[in-house]
Amino acid sequence: MPGGSEGSPLLDVRALNRALLARQLLLERVRLPVIEVVERLAGLQAQATNAPYYALWARVEGFRQEQLSELIRDKQVVRMALMRATLHLSSASDALLLRPWLEPVMVRSLKGVYGKQLQGADLEQLAAAGRELLTAEPMTLGEAAQRLGERWPELAADAIAAAVRNRVPLVQVPPRGIWGEGGQAAHTPIEAWLGQPLCREPEAGPLLRRYLAAFGPASVKDMQMWSGMTGIQKIVDGMRSELAVFRDESGHALFDLPEAPRPDADTPVAPRFLGEFDNILLSHADRGRIVDEAVRRRVFTVNGIIRPTILVDGFVAGIWKILSERGRAVLSVEPFAGLAEPVRAALAEEGLRLLRFAEPDAAAYEVSFQAPPARV
Repeated sequence: MPGGSEGSPLLDVRALNRALLARQLLLERVRLPVIEVVERLAGLQAQATNAPYYALWARVEGFRQEQLSELIRDKQVVRMALMRATLHLSSASDALLLRPWLEPVMVRSLKGVYGKQLQGADLEQLAAAGRELLTAEPMTLGEAAQRLGERWPELAADAIAAAVRNRVPLVQVPPRGIWGEGGQAAHTPIEAWLGQPLCREPEAGPLLRRYLAAFGPASVKDMQMWSGMTGIQKIVDGMRSELAVFRDESGHALFDLPEAPRPDADTPVAPRFLGEFDNILLSHADRGRIVDEAVRRRVFTVNGIIRPTILVDGFVAGIWKILSERGRAVLSVEPFAGLAEPVRAALAEEGLRLLRFAEPDAAAYEVSFQAPPARV
């Protein structure tokens, strides 16, 4: 069997689904400090400005937008490129560990997209100049590229911006990331923002244990997909005596923390609304535990957007969006298949709570269900 999982207990798709929902705090909402939830989830996907707010609303009882906004303003939570070189929100302490560990991901991402454009450039010198510039004054990457372009006129502005973004550990400073506030993303090095140094030699083992606590049980490929890192197999081999080993229905080895929750596969799950780019959809190589391949194309768009989804019986069962019509906030739900009346009623009730969270000043609220497609 792949991964040396012969004789290991089998976890079918439903068992993996319930384990994932438990780790992601989606079996039932929790009453925990918001920063503790951010850390338990190993950060929050943040390509869309409001995505972390919806993620926390779905998981934290009574969550209010200002609870996260205050953490960002107080520098307890930062917004920066982390796993897979994509934007995440993480606690400041986690970012100081994760960013140096993920340096190879940033370097590989830059080379893959801008390698030819940056060929021959002294990237260390460029990064040092970018760091100095953005330490003195937070600014957009476009502004930084324009100023640095005076010294590197042979380089395209987008290549300069990418080099600085990937080679310097930058955070996006408020008001970027604050609910209800706009403006372009201004950046500054995390060390300047927090007044603390990055961890010099972060250990991979504890970080992978954090991943398993939030997303396990998981294969080595899943860990690589979440982080963007390579060489995970060797690290896991060194940790194997500390981990529980299972196998999926294809025989692949799945690793987990022995004490982590693995609820019964038939554990009931209430219908839920998840925001765009939710972590739960992006952190495994095999996403079958949460979204069926047959409907995945309805959620993952060709231009990289991950649409807001509904979960029914723990699995992705449709998408949603909020429309504003003359002071009325309308939640439009597009299920991928017919919904039983109790499920529809539960979604309508939860949908009204979502509308009150997202559009507190609306004069009226409505949850509208679209007819499912004839075939997905």
